[in-house]
Amino acid sequence: MIKIAITGGIGSGKSYISHILSERFHIPIYNADDEAKKLMVSSSAIRKDLVDLLGEEAYLPDGSLNKPLLSAYLFASPEHISVINGIVHPRVRLDFYEWASGQSKAGFDIVGIESAILFEAKFEDTVDEVIMVYAPVALRLKRAMSRDGAKASQIRSRMRQQLPDSVKKKKASFVIYNDERHDLLEQIDNVVTTLLQRKSEV
Repeated sequence: MIKIAITGGIGSGKSYISHILSERFHIPIYNADDEAKKLMVSSSAIRKDLVDLLGEEAYLPDGSLNKPLLSAYLFASPEHISVINGIVHPRVRLDFYEWASGQSKAGFDIVGIESAILFEAKFEDTVDEVIMVYAPVALRLKRAMSRDGAKASQIRSRMRQQLPDSVKKKKASFVIYNDERHDLLEQIDNVVTTLLQRKSEV
């Protein structure tokens, strides 16, 4: 089984690419961001660490995460982001491994993980190949503003927290240009064809 990662900056269209891979090629995709949010509620290990860090008020009486408290902690200091990531990311990694193992037993040749912060979270070593989705900053900004209803300054601030596209391109196995100039499906078809060829050669 080949494990792939789909990554890219905010507004690049990585979720759309993941959707195509899932629907067109029946490749199961693990959404790291979504699963991290679930694990922060369902994982007893994460719950214990967050309570130790933030106190019992880290979770509300109904068992849900106290998001305002967590956000306040995260925005108080850049170092706090590393602390939370150190609690959550190792559990996401293990959860992905377990999920991928289950998909392999189900007979899938390729599985994927979608992660906006793949390299920042040091998740690239969990996969065999990395697909980086690229789009120009102006287009990414337009998409993110439309999708999130956020201001340009807010989106640019989030962009600055991610690795530059130039770095991601160098680290990626494949680059898909989602810039409204290149044929998207043709690029994805070529990537999947190459992946299947590599699998057959193993």
